[in-house]
Order: sequence, then structure tokens, then C-alpha cells
Amino acid sequence: MSSPADTYYARALAMIESARAKNTPVIRTLAPLIGRSLASGGVLHAFGSGHSDMIAREIIGRAGGLACVSGLIDPTGGSIENLVGYGTSLAGRHDRQYQLLPGETIIVISNSGKNSSPIEVALYAREKGLHVVGLTSLAMSTTAKTVHPGGKNLHAIADHVLDNLGLPGDAIVDLGGGLMSGPTSTLVGAMLLNLLMLEVLGWMQANGHPLPVLRSQNLPGSTEHNRTVGAPYRHRLSRPIV
Repeated sequence: MSSPADTYYARALAMIESARAKNTPVIRTLAPLIGRSLASGGVLHAFGSGHSDMIAREIIGRAGGLACVSGLIDPTGGSIENLVGYGTSLAGRHDRQYQLLPGETIIVISNSGKNSSPIEVALYAREKGLHVVGLTSLAMSTTAKTVHPGGKNLHAIADHVLDNLGLPGDAIVDLGGGLMSGPTSTLVGAMLLNLLMLEVLGWMQANGHPLPVLRSQNLPGSTEHNRTVGAPYRHRLSRPIV
């Protein structure tokens, strides 16, 4: 008999493979869209409310990642993500300080796709002329009733959707007694974002554009390298490169 951990491992691996297969066409559509923007000096933006903030941070200021990614940081940690108007205020604050420019892309992450803050960030960005990518569980976003007065969930607002294939409740292992564990949204979401970043880098490289990739601070010469590649974006990044 498999243990809960064994069950989770097998199912999660299969889910990653399925998620890659399903989302590859979207990722390959997005790569030149984002790549052209970055090649012309643009910035990629990322936002996740609550636990989804961890997924957004996967591509912000990390070793091996793009230097030109700016995160919309919620200082409340998502505790008031369903306060109507808060997401709009958050996006406006980020826009004033770091700029949300037409033609750039923002990735908005919400597993349920129903909460107010990510929906409002997506709507604000669309009004500013950005391409909106929603990373969500379509199984949830298409069935859960939104709390936002606009009546639409994230998948219906986004220009492009990445589906993490998550189950309602974000857990895949039945422990009995009505208890489920083994969440997958972070695991699959981070994989999809890294696949997207690598497709973007591949497009930029194939088209002769320099790659603004950060190096690990634990490697020799990395500080100088990171400051150099980060210099063109230093006034637009919510997390400074040092």
C-alpha cells in the first residue's frame, strides 16, 4: 500500500507532465510577446496574492532568472485580498513607483481565480495596455463564484491563461475523513513560470538579443555582473539588485 507521500509524488509528477503538455502552446505564444518587450527595454511584472505570492517570487530577482522582473508586493500578505478596491490601489501604487507600461506583460497568479485583489490588478493592467497572463486552476476559476462585483473570474479577464491543472481545494491526496493534503499549485505554478522564462530566453537568444540573466551571489564576480545587467532597470524594480 502506498504511503500518502508516495501517492503525492506519483500524482504530482504526472500533473507536472500534463500541465507542461497543456500549456506549451500558450507558453510558446507568450515567449515572443514577452521577449520583444524585454528586448526593447521593457519589464515583466508579476503578482500573486496570499500563498500565490510565493509563486510570483519564483521569478523575481533570483539566480538564473531575468533581471527585468518586478513584483507587485502586497504588504498585507493577502489578508485583505477580498477588500474591494484594494487590488486597484495596490496596482496604482506600483504603477506610480515602478511604471506599468503599454505593451509590457504582467503575470497575475490566483489558484482560485475568484478573489478580488488579483482580479483588480489584472483589470488595472489591461486598462494600462499591458498583456495580462493569468496563472490559475481552470477547474476552480471556471466554477468558483467570484467575490468581485465585476462578476468575472481571472481566466475570463486574462488575455492568456496558464492552467496549473489543480483540483478544487488544491490538494490531491485523500487522507480519509474528508481530509485532503498534498497541494500542487506552488509546485506546478513554479514549473510553468520557469518553462515560460526559458522559452523567453530562448527566443531572445535566437533573435540576437542580450540575455539579462542574474547569477548566483555565491559565484565569483556575480555582484558586478548582476549590477551591470540590472542597471537599465534599477528604477523600475520593486526588489533592487545589489
